[in-house]
Amino acid sequence: MGFGVFIHRADSIYDDSPATQYQFPSQYYSRVKSCIGDWVVYYEPTKVRNSRGYYAVAKVADVIRDPNTPDMFLALIEPGSYLPFTNPVPFVLDDKLVEAGLLNDLGRISGRAQAAVRSLGSKDFNRIIDMGLVGQDDLLPRSDALASVPPGLEEEQAPFEVERERVRVLTSRILRDRVFRRVVLKAYDSRCGITGLKLINGGGRAEVEAAHIRPVEANGPDIINNGVPLSGTIHWMFDRGLITLEDDLEIVISRQVNDRQGLESLINKSGRLIGPDELRDRPHPEFLLCHRENVFKY
Repeated sequence: MGFGVFIHRADSIYDDSPATQYQFPSQYYSRVKSCIGDWVVYYEPTKVRNSRGYYAVAKVADVIRDPNTPDMFLALIEPGSYLPFTNPVPFVLDDKLVEAGLLNDLGRISGRAQAAVRSLGSKDFNRIIDMGLVGQDDLLPRSDALASVPPGLEEEQAPFEVERERVRVLTSRILRDRVFRRVVLKAYDSRCGITGLKLINGGGRAEVEAAHIRPVEANGPDIINNGVPLSGTIHWMFDRGLITLEDDLEIVISRQVNDRQGLESLINKSGRLIGPDELRDRPHPEFLLCHRENVFKY
């Protein structure tokens, strides 16, 4: 097992869905196979407009031959493991490569930087995770934590123990809920997508909540395309199927709502979800269909 980097862009020509699968040619088979059972970081090249740099982490569950495309393979992502970064990490920061392992013996960027799949050292992995999930210090173990390590074994065991603990925390529901909320609210400018209201309390915290379109209990992933920002009452109604969204983001009200006029007065004048700034962050039709078929009460 070992950490890795998967290059992926929103307009990829490959049959990719970062939260579920990553398609790649046979030349990368051995590299991807070495990541089975471990974590990879997704990276978007700098040449992509509004590049997110290193923008998410996920765990590789298995590698199979693509049944639909000859000479292509699929890295299957462990369900529920994909986690976007609250702060995308740039390729270069303060004139230094964040992924230091890409430097050759002369201190220059090696050709490995162009590879769609590459191995990632534990130090670089930890650095990228720490930077991508900044603000989660109360959950992520410190990389210099040595207090619990027996004297004389600090250098040998501490990095491994902290690394494994950091990886374990990536599956924490507490961490994932916090990260999901931050990325969804950031994409929508902390505004309720249904009402259009942007309410901030005295402590600077947004009143709006991040709702999963496909529920976590139904294997709904913690990706921005499966989230919408909703105020408390609207969130309650959305989860109980009293409101849903069409693929074009039109807001639909259930016939079971007992105060339709009151609810309509809360909905923004456009009658559609106030979408995110980036088109790639919009709710995915697959999740919207799931909500309409399994949650919404017609």
